[in-house]
Amino acid sequence: MFLPRRRSTALVLACCIAFFLWYFNYIEPTLRSFDSPLGSQEDHPLTSEANPAPKPPPQTPIQEHGATEPLPPSQPAPPTVSKPAANHPEHYPVKSLTPLPKGASAKISKIQHAFSPETQDERIEREERLAAVKRSFVHSWQGYKKHAWKQDELAPIRGGYATTFGGWGATLVDSLDSLWMMGLKDDFEDAVKAIKEMDFSVPKIEDLNVFETTIRYLGGFLGAYDLSDAQYPILLDKAKEVGEFLYGAFDTPNRMPVTRWKWEESKRGAKQEAHPNALVAEVGSLTLEFTRLAQLTDDAKFYDAIQRITNVFDENQNRTVLPGLWPVLMDTQHEQFADVGFTLGGMADSTYEYLPKQHMLIGGLTQQYKKMYEATLAPIMKHIFFRPMTPDNADILVSSGIRVNGNAEVIVPDFEGQHLGCFTGGMVGIGAKIFDRAEDLKTARRLVDGCIWAYNHTQTGIMPEIFNMVPCKDQDCKWDEGRWFKFVGIKTHRIEGIPEGLSDEGKGRWVAREDRIPEGFSAIKDRRYILRPEAIESIFIFYRMTGEKKYQDAAWRMFTAIENYTRTDIANAAIDDVTAETPRKDDRMESFWLAETLKYFYAIFADPEVLNLDKYVLNTEAHPFKRPI
Repeated sequence: MFLPRRRSTALVLACCIAFFLWYFNYIEPTLRSFDSPLGSQEDHPLTSEANPAPKPPPQTPIQEHGATEPLPPSQPAPPTVSKPAANHPEHYPVKSLTPLPKGASAKISKIQHAFSPETQDERIEREERLAAVKRSFVHSWQGYKKHAWKQDELAPIRGGYATTFGGWGATLVDSLDSLWMMGLKDDFEDAVKAIKEMDFSVPKIEDLNVFETTIRYLGGFLGAYDLSDAQYPILLDKAKEVGEFLYGAFDTPNRMPVTRWKWEESKRGAKQEAHPNALVAEVGSLTLEFTRLAQLTDDAKFYDAIQRITNVFDENQNRTVLPGLWPVLMDTQHEQFADVGFTLGGMADSTYEYLPKQHMLIGGLTQQYKKMYEATLAPIMKHIFFRPMTPDNADILVSSGIRVNGNAEVIVPDFEGQHLGCFTGGMVGIGAKIFDRAEDLKTARRLVDGCIWAYNHTQTGIMPEIFNMVPCKDQDCKWDEGRWFKFVGIKTHRIEGIPEGLSDEGKGRWVAREDRIPEGFSAIKDRRYILRPEAIESIFIFYRMTGEKKYQDAAWRMFTAIENYTRTDIANAAIDDVTAETPRKDDRMESFWLAETLKYFYAIFADPEVLNLDKYVLNTEAHPFKRPI
């Protein structure tokens, strides 16, 4: 932003400049991540053939807040020359690196169920479903190739593109291991040829989200390298190129990363400090990718970078206002966690998800991640998970959020569910298996069933982004329609139109009818579906752990509903209202549609050896990293 030139006193001008520098360096990047429930993990949405990849056609850029100025519609994206990422001048070098844990892996209990041979009818049904998912993937992939080749994201309605994650081609890299997994080798090799032109020393955006770049690009290259059994060395070369570039974000006095990184200033030699307001997920969710890079390159600096973060989280875990949990915001500059908001949803999610997964990736050679994970469970079970009251008296759980007032004396729950929070069922299930916590499997099942319930009880058969439910007031938890209406009346955000003089219950009856609130939901704060993966992620994991076919059937209902309402002539698009009979499509298709959502739908109907959970650890973008043997 440029300040207008005006004749004014030097003092006023200096104050203005100081304010705007403070705002845009520290406050605005944090506020941007609160714009939607995507949180840190997936925020900022717009946020097969034998023939080689087509020459990129003219592409129409999508004008989107936060995106860089794209090319004119008449010009294809110019090719870039591949070269090693430029070294950033290092001001705060590490004097002693933390070594990567090495040695024979500890014994870790198996995750996957021992599947019995299927009948012929079961195989036919499963393979028909598998083929349908693959057709959907190919449809979206071909749309991306035709309209947005080598761009970050496709506009699936009018065929443009958006620069949202560095401008290198997020969808292309994010889709690599999905292409390989589905047997689309020709498309895979076309994509591998294209990545040779990517120059990761020069992003096309000013502020780089280090977390998103890590999970999509670094994770995408590493996952494709591992899944293809190291047949394509260029994938590891590119992973190292990304890792070397991102390592510059850790060059701060305390080696905590700058999460929204002004990379050009760093490249020019400017000193930098970690932010006093950072989203906890963007700091605590870099472990898997940097650890796997360290394992494959034998370069300890990448492991050292994330282990320093882990130690800060470990040291402060019992010093927060809710001991055991980390709040949504942290001060990375001073290594403090003073915020009072807690959730396993957006902005915190993958910090927790990565604890048991990192334990697996390092072969259980330290107990630090197990200790930290188990320390989270008691406060999570007590304060975050809740059983909602439903018209069918379902025994389910929903992951919500809380605020802590005072010195943990008053805890205020919001009884708010997020689609993003559906990863928790898979996380708790994995933790139950690898840490031999059999009782936790019951909790995992109820969480997974809660997300299936939310899909089953909307007009479209698709779960909304954010919603509220009525908590059970006792263990019996019988449906009480009057109490439900009362909560609907209390939770409504509607200001206009409600008749005067109504009680909370009367208001709730009116709002439920006029605003299409399905029974069981007390409010729907965000009615969108943006092609999210978290529900099918946990359903896939729980199916692989139990072998129960009902989870395949639930996945099929979900897939058919999503395909029915989101498919376009070009690909698949987000929709604006899952409670409407005919939702409006939004011209957005995040890269995780191909990287995660369709990968999980495919894998649940594939042979159990595909993405075997005893052989691979999946990062938060569903990229598979080989576990040590």
